[in-house]
Amino acid sequence: MFFRTKPSGTRTYLQIVENRREGGRVRQQVIATLGRLDELQASGELDRLLASGARFAQGIAVISAHRQGELPVVTTRRIGAVRVFERLWEETGCRAVVVDLLRERRFEFPVERAVFLTVLHRLVDPGSDRAAEKWRGEYAMAGTEDLALHHLYRAMGWLGEVLPETDQDAATPFSARCVKDLIEERLFARRRDLFSTLELV
Repeated sequence: MFFRTKPSGTRTYLQIVENRREGGRVRQQVIATLGRLDELQASGELDRLLASGARFAQGIAVISAHRQGELPVVTTRRIGAVRVFERLWEETGCRAVVVDLLRERRFEFPVERAVFLTVLHRLVDPGSDRAAEKWRGEYAMAGTEDLALHHLYRAMGWLGEVLPETDQDAATPFSARCVKDLIEERLFARRRDLFSTLELV
């Protein structure tokens, strides 16, 4: 069934019509003539009729509830890049190395999670720490929900902390060794095997 307008002279009438198959042909049959379209619109009867019928149509009920703000707000977050990189973060030993270096420190926030967030952000959508904090809202990352922008700054500051003089033996002439250098060295040590050196006799 559907609505159809039927002109008659200078007036237009609104009808409810259905299609029927008779003898292999489709014919339209008028179920009801509701009245003049201009009068139905002016009096508001058409709106009331449609609103009354909408109660029985689930799709229309959902749209109507959404327009009136009666539906709960549902947010979606991406998980693909997080799941892949979380696994790489674990399997390559990045997490273990960072956690081990933080063992003696007493930060009041999860620094490893802040480092993970900023590294993932630079891989997926490169930008600043401020951009990373805003970008985080699009992704579901365990342990990063309570991180604020200053936590990301402090985590990056920790990575750039200069090591004590006793750990500066391999420093370059241009910059002192810092925590990030320790992370790189420990990751390299975890990945090398017995055949990483070659001696010629």
